[in-house]
Amino acid sequence: MAAQALIDRGDGVRLAYALERGRAPTVVFLPGYLSDMGGTKAQHLAGWGRARGQAVLRLDYSGCGASEGDFAQGSIRRWAADAAAVLTAAAPDGPLILVGSSMGGWIMLHLALMLPSRLAGLVGVAAAPDFTRWGLRLTEADRARLAEAGHVARPSPYGPEPTRYHAAFLADAESACLLDRPIPVPVPVRLIHGMADEVVPWGVSLRLLEALESPDARLLLVKGGDHRLSAPAHLALLTRTVEELLGEDQ
Repeated sequence: MAAQALIDRGDGVRLAYALERGRAPTVVFLPGYLSDMGGTKAQHLAGWGRARGQAVLRLDYSGCGASEGDFAQGSIRRWAADAAAVLTAAAPDGPLILVGSSMGGWIMLHLALMLPSRLAGLVGVAAAPDFTRWGLRLTEADRARLAEAGHVARPSPYGPEPTRYHAAFLADAESACLLDRPIPVPVPVRLIHGMADEVVPWGVSLRLLEALESPDARLLLVKGGDHRLSAPAHLALLTRTVEELLGEDQ
């Protein structure tokens, strides 16, 4: 596994990444909320890339994983800018296939809009663009809590500790939403979504499919698949999907 490295994003905050060197396009994994480059899908892609000599870049947003910074100051566009900074340092040239998991799918879209000339393809895995609109509606009690404590919380499906959403994230999210207008993406897109996803309804990927202005966009629904899509069969589907975008149909 490639060793982690750090780059300064330009303001003294150092961002962590790991690059499996190999042939282009570089496959870039963008993790979800409260996740990082040590997750199952990220490591699976890294191992796949190393075995076949394909460049794979994993990264941690500021305040996440091994990166420096304050998680409470993170937001969709801040983390998209972090990803762009890592790409500039670690993979400055050549085409990219962006793989966005959950919230990483939202960041993937912003990064695609920032770097259209470098895109070779996009893969969304249970992509969750605009989730603050359809999945995080704030009550008056939430707004009072946000003003008092700087965050709101929701139960986590993965453990006893609640998931916190901070003021900076919520303040940025509304203007970062994308599903209410066409999303110009000049490359093939594949969206993979489990039909038993308990966090992001698969209808969100259908809405995204409709919004994408791509010459070749497809939605792959996985019967019985959960939100994580980290079982061996799901990981194999992920790499087969990336291979298809590389022009290696099986």
